[in-house]
Amino acid sequence: MLMERKLPPLSWFYLASLAVITVDHIVKLWVHFAMPMGLPGQIRVFGDWFKLHYTLNPGMAFGIELGSEYGKLALTGFRLFAAAAIIWYIWHLYKTKHHPGMIWCMALILGGAIGNLIDSIFYGVLLENAPYGVSNPWFHGQVIDMFYIDIWEGILPDMIPFIGGQYYSFWPIFNIADASIFIGVSLLLIFQKRFLPHPSDEESKS
Repeated sequence: MLMERKLPPLSWFYLASLAVITVDHIVKLWVHFAMPMGLPGQIRVFGDWFKLHYTLNPGMAFGIELGSEYGKLALTGFRLFAAAAIIWYIWHLYKTKHHPGMIWCMALILGGAIGNLIDSIFYGVLLENAPYGVSNPWFHGQVIDMFYIDIWEGILPDMIPFIGGQYYSFWPIFNIADASIFIGVSLLLIFQKRFLPHPSDEESKS
């Protein structure tokens, strides 16, 4: 048994996920209808390192892509399964009186997962952004990304084995759903000792 904790209503956690989904798609739709895609529509927010840049991502978070139509279907199927599993897991954490911070983190992850899932399922049809040549636009929608952080680009020193002397760039492009997942996972890792039950919790109940 876990130590009794006062938790807010269960609906608050699901509403937090819904808030992430809502804001995520308000921003995505604004970008889609108000910004040209690519460099012509790029907007500098903070100098050259943080910009708004409309791009489409057929794959995973932060611009990581999968290489085939079947890879995209597999990713969408995984997202569906993961979203359903997280919905149940939040309920389970709540019923077993886990730390509210852990449940809030899972709510952030759920909101981000469903946010990008909506793009994958519907936007290939509603926004006609499925990659050229796919057999069916359903479940092949591309995720709208817009936050561009230009961290570093240049030629690596020659002293680095194998890749020295080559040009590389590191500039993640992401959206609110990606950021919500990243924040939720990061907080879980940082505060896991606080969030997870300890033997002392069981002793206090015995």
